[in-house]
Amino acid sequence: MNKLNGRLIVSSVFAVLFLGWLLAVWWSMEPDVIDIRQVSIEQAQTMGFEPVVGFATTTAIIEVTNTLLNKPGGYLTNDKLPPSLFMDNVPAFEFGALQQVRDLALALRDDLSRSQSQSVEDIDLVKAQPALNYDNNSWIFPSTEGEYKKAVKHLRNYRMRLANPNSDAQFYARADNLNEWLKDVEKRLGSLSQRLSASVGQERLNTDLAGDSAAKQSTAMSEIKQIKTSWWKLDDVFYEARGASWALIHFLKAVEIDFEAVLEKKNALISLRQIIRELEQTQETIWSPMVLNGSGFGTMANHSLVMANYISRANAAIIDLNKLLVQG
Repeated sequence: MNKLNGRLIVSSVFAVLFLGWLLAVWWSMEPDVIDIRQVSIEQAQTMGFEPVVGFATTTAIIEVTNTLLNKPGGYLTNDKLPPSLFMDNVPAFEFGALQQVRDLALALRDDLSRSQSQSVEDIDLVKAQPALNYDNNSWIFPSTEGEYKKAVKHLRNYRMRLANPNSDAQFYARADNLNEWLKDVEKRLGSLSQRLSASVGQERLNTDLAGDSAAKQSTAMSEIKQIKTSWWKLDDVFYEARGASWALIHFLKAVEIDFEAVLEKKNALISLRQIIRELEQTQETIWSPMVLNGSGFGTMANHSLVMANYISRANAAIIDLNKLLVQG
């Protein structure tokens, strides 16, 4: 009898572990890229409006945020129970995408919805943008999901008012507004590229004050710096970059719609499409069961360096795109 009970306990434990593993595999499935153009058209028709300038960009923020909240397993970063407690790759993906959502929401509030610096802020964006900046790891009182849902509600209100010709909501598709947001994208991608490249570790000369003989910094630094991403953080950085790229694909496709006239005038439409292509490469299937970290030209692949290549190429193209936008 004791042997039978022991076998039942062991079998039950293995069954629970196996079901937890299956659940973790399902919840680890990354969301597909959404067709923002098609979704914008469908949702505008449902609302009884024609898509106006800014409709696609606002729809992209709403859809990306909703996807983070409603994908398999929902939003996992703030989960405190297994199996999501042990799934660090998905939270890293969510954080990368969330940073892009926050940057665009801030640009929407400060620049894209205002004609000039002295203009009044939009009433819905004033509430949506801070809600998206709420702690991404709070599970109760209030929960992260609850705050982000509030942000989505206000973004939908803004989009509804934007499409209504009798409303005061506006979206200004100007080259200078787009340039301001892309500057933030440059910084995000530049940081991700450096962290990904540091997977193999390298010595770098300190160029922090280069170009200004009178420049100073608060704390003296060594002339040579050893840069290396911790082995424990390699997969987190990789998936953070993957999540950021996933969100950016949607936002840049929305920009292609809303800023089409500006981009064509600047002869920059093809440049934008090339950036999107580079970022789409970051979403290719990972066939290895784990993120590999081979050294430089070693025998083993280094997934972080491959990701850094795509991110760097996209970032360089964004820098070139910004130069086109500021030209007369």
